[in-house]
Amino acid sequence: MRTVVVGGVATGMSAAARLRRLDETAEIIVLEKGPYVSYANCGLPYYVGGEIEDDAALLVQTPEKLRAALNLDVRTGHEVVGVDAEVKTVMVRSGDGEDVLHYDNLILAPGAVALRPDLPGFDSEQVWHMRTVPDALEMRKRVLEGSVKQAVVLGAGFIGLEAAEALAHQGVKTTIVELAPHVLPPTEPEVAARVTSELNRLGIETVTGVAAASIEPSGDAVDVVLADGRRLPADLVVLSIGVRPATTVFEAAGLTTERGALVVDRNGRTNLPGIWAGGDAVASPDPLTGALRPVPLAGPANRAGRLIADDIARGAGTTEVQARQFAAPLGTAVVRVGELTAAMTGANRRALDASGIDYHTVYTHPNDHAAYFPGATQIHMVVHFSKEDGTILGAQAVGGNGVEKRIDVLATAMRGGLKVDDLIDLDLSYSPPYGSAKDPVNMIGYYGQNVMDGVTKLWYASEIPEALETSLVLDVRSVSEFASGHLEGALNIPHTELRARLDEVREAAGGRPVRVHCQSGVRSFLAERILVQEGFDDVRNLSGGMLTIRDAIAGGVIPEVEIIK
Repeated sequence: MRTVVVGGVATGMSAAARLRRLDETAEIIVLEKGPYVSYANCGLPYYVGGEIEDDAALLVQTPEKLRAALNLDVRTGHEVVGVDAEVKTVMVRSGDGEDVLHYDNLILAPGAVALRPDLPGFDSEQVWHMRTVPDALEMRKRVLEGSVKQAVVLGAGFIGLEAAEALAHQGVKTTIVELAPHVLPPTEPEVAARVTSELNRLGIETVTGVAAASIEPSGDAVDVVLADGRRLPADLVVLSIGVRPATTVFEAAGLTTERGALVVDRNGRTNLPGIWAGGDAVASPDPLTGALRPVPLAGPANRAGRLIADDIARGAGTTEVQARQFAAPLGTAVVRVGELTAAMTGANRRALDASGIDYHTVYTHPNDHAAYFPGATQIHMVVHFSKEDGTILGAQAVGGNGVEKRIDVLATAMRGGLKVDDLIDLDLSYSPPYGSAKDPVNMIGYYGQNVMDGVTKLWYASEIPEALETSLVLDVRSVSEFASGHLEGALNIPHTELRARLDEVREAAGGRPVRVHCQSGVRSFLAERILVQEGFDDVRNLSGGMLTIRDAIAGGVIPEVEIIK
C-alpha cells in the first residue's frame, strides 16, 4: 500500500512518522514543495532576533535522517499541481519536470500561504513574510549587515508581535500597524492594553485601527502609506496580516472546502475516498458554535497527523490501535512580548456575543506565587463562563510569570468539561516560589461559584458612564489609594470603616443603586456583602476593580472615562 503525503512540517511529517511506526510494510512518500521538510517555523522570529544563533537549530529533520530512521521517501522541491481522485494519482512538478504518481492513500497537509494584499507597491523587494527558513535567513542577513535601520510590521497578531520584538532586539526602529482596534486582536482589549504598554517600553511604536493603503519607493527604502495619509519610512516591511489555506489545486480536484479550507470529518477524511487532510489547510469546528474555520496552530496540526495515520492503519488492518477522532481545537495559544507573557484559550467576548451565548465574565489580578516570597508579580486574568450552567467558555491572561501555566490548566479543565466551580477542587502543586495555597485557578473557582450562586453580583468597567449617572459609585480603597486616582463623583469610604459609616452611604445613595469597587475586587466584595446584609437593595461589585478600570480605559473600552487626582 502506497501512502503519499503532500506537505511536511507538522501534520505531514507527524502522519508519515506515525504510519511507519504502525506499519513497517507501507510505502510512504512525502512530497514537500519547499527545500525543508521539517523545520521549526515557530522559532523563525527568535533566529532573526539573535536568540537562536545557529540556523541549523531550526532544521528538525532532513530527508536523509528520515530515510535512515523511518524508511521514508522524502522528496523536497516537489510540488503537487493536480489530483485525479478517480484513478488515484497526483501530478507532481519538480526540477526534473512533471510526473504522475499513484497512491492508495493520500494525506493532504499543504499548510497555508501568507496573504499579500493586491495593493500598490506590495510587490516591492523590501516586503517580506516570515513563514519559511529562507525568509528568516535573508531577513537576519539584511539586519546584521546594517541595511535595515527601520522596519514596519503589518499585522499585530502572534507572528507580527514576535517579528517586531525580534527586529527591535537587533536595534531596528520598528512600528507595528494593525487594522483592528488593538494589538493581538484575539485578546480582550484590557489584555491587549498591557501588551501595547510593553511594546512601547521596548521602543516599538503601535498604530491601530488603520490599514496600509500602499507602499511607495523612497530612495533606497520605501514609505508605507496608511489609509489616513500617514507615511512610515521603512527599509523592511514584514507582512503578517494572516494566511489562507493552500488548497486551490485540491478544490479543483473536487474536494469540499469552506472559505478555502478543506472540510473533513472527525477522522480527517475528506469527501473523496482515500484522501485525508489536516493542519492549517483544514476547517476545524469551533467547540462552542460548531462554525468551521482554520486554526493555524502547531499543536492541533501535529495531533491531526497522528490521528490520520491511526485511521489509515486501522482501516488497512495493520494495527489494533483505535482510531481516535479529532477534538475541536480550543485555540490555546501563548506569546512572549518583552517581559510579559500573554496567553488564551477558548472564546473571547466578541465570539461569545456573536454566538448569542449568555455568559459571565470575571477579572482577577492574583500574584503568580505567594506574596511574601520575593519576586511575586501579578497575573491579570479574564475568564468567561456560561450563565446557564457554569461551563468555562474562554480564558485569557497576561503577566510576568506563571501565565501560561494557568491558561494550560484552564484549557485542560475546558477539555475535560469542568464547570467553573469545579476549579475549586483542582489539586494543584504549591510551594511559595511557584504559587499559593489558593492558586489563581482555584480562586477563579471560588469567584465563579459566588457569581453562579448569587453571593456576588457584578458590574463592569464598560458600565461606568451609566453608573456615574444613575448610581452611587462607592470606592472602598484607602484614602491614599483614592488620592492617587479615582472616578469623578465616587464616594470614598475605606472598607474597614464601612460598618461605622453606613448612614453616610444611605444618605449619599438616596435610594439609588450602589456600585462598589476597590483596587482588584477583593475588598469591594467584602463591602458588597456588608451592604447587602445591611439591607441595601441593589449592590454590585466591579469585577477587577481599579486595575481593570485602568486597563479598560487604555484598551479603548471606555475612552470617555478619566481617572482624576
